[in-house]
Amino acid sequence: MPEVGPLEGRMSQAPTRALARVVGRARRLRSGTLTPWVLPGAARFYEARWAWMLRRAPVVTGAEHVARSGVKDIEEIVACDLCGQDRFQPLFHPKRRRQHYHVVRCPECGFLYRQPGIKPERLGELYSSGKYGKFLTGKYSGKRQRRYRLVMDAFSPLLSDGTGRRLLDFGCGAGLFLEVAHERGFDCYGVDLSQDAIDHARKQPWGANAYHGAPLDVPEIAAGGFDVITLWSVLAHLATPVEDFRMLRGLLAPDGVLLVLTVNANSLFLKARREDWNGFTPNHLKFFSPTTLPRLLAKAGFAAVTMPPMPPDSVATGHTNLTPRQLRRLHRNTENGNTGNMLRAVAYNLADTPARRGVTDDTRLLNTEASALSPDIQPSSGTTDVVAGRRSR
Repeated sequence: MPEVGPLEGRMSQAPTRALARVVGRARRLRSGTLTPWVLPGAARFYEARWAWMLRRAPVVTGAEHVARSGVKDIEEIVACDLCGQDRFQPLFHPKRRRQHYHVVRCPECGFLYRQPGIKPERLGELYSSGKYGKFLTGKYSGKRQRRYRLVMDAFSPLLSDGTGRRLLDFGCGAGLFLEVAHERGFDCYGVDLSQDAIDHARKQPWGANAYHGAPLDVPEIAAGGFDVITLWSVLAHLATPVEDFRMLRGLLAPDGVLLVLTVNANSLFLKARREDWNGFTPNHLKFFSPTTLPRLLAKAGFAAVTMPPMPPDSVATGHTNLTPRQLRRLHRNTENGNTGNMLRAVAYNLADTPARRGVTDDTRLLNTEASALSPDIQPSSGTTDVVAGRRSR
């Protein structure tokens, strides 16, 4: 486990005897990316180290950060999207493919994001290489489509049958998900900032309604009325997520839903790998967690969210060599605070939609005062009003 190397010197002041044993086991274990969830004591160790790091991280201003890291022409200093705090804690300096950037944390709400950020009007330049479509249709396309099906099935029966329903895939890329949605009977639309990716998508029947550009610039999409809008690994790419989600909510039908899959900023793998986490890629700008994603959805006006923990795909499909005891430990650690490497959620325009559609587990109310809740539908057990901070029983 290469991720534990820098730990020993910095953790000397923390309780270390039991944790040191975890370090030794981690070095000897060769179970790859599942180690943080599977190794006995690893979850507790990485959580403790993460908390220790946050306590030690300084809080700085944008000017202080720029003086140390600089700012490129395409970049700008940004405030926290969720609470507006303009001071932050520098945490990581990931380096990928000859590119590097800084990841910071909001000291008020805990939101992780890239700092400096990308100017919204320059965002398209990240996808203008002409090679994005080839990347999206490469060797991992089969794995991506398998994940799409797994996530959709996790919200069954909400997304099982698309007959008579319009679907927009925001950030559709080369149309891999449009193919899956087409198989389920959805009337498919897509939009993306990569022209070459859209060119790939339009070569297939399910990509006939895929367009290059912003949704409101495409009349067929700007008309709205979509029953489902999906964002597959897109949220981390958005420079202005609150504004984008408000726009997407406006494109939904009154009873519409929005499905999100994104990297999880509460992942145990992040807490283990830190700057070497696989969620830090050159085009990722924002990193949401089970705590910050509901705040985003509430700010955008959504009424409720379903957000079940997500185990690794290999575990969900049964393709692992883990023992029954290791599997139990993995599920326990994944479900304790929703710490899987990916975050999946469905947001609803109306608060009573999940109950009417048969999706009640892991569901919370986001803003009960603004929700259109039918009088005969009551919130499911354990739902939470994120705005007011109440928990109903």
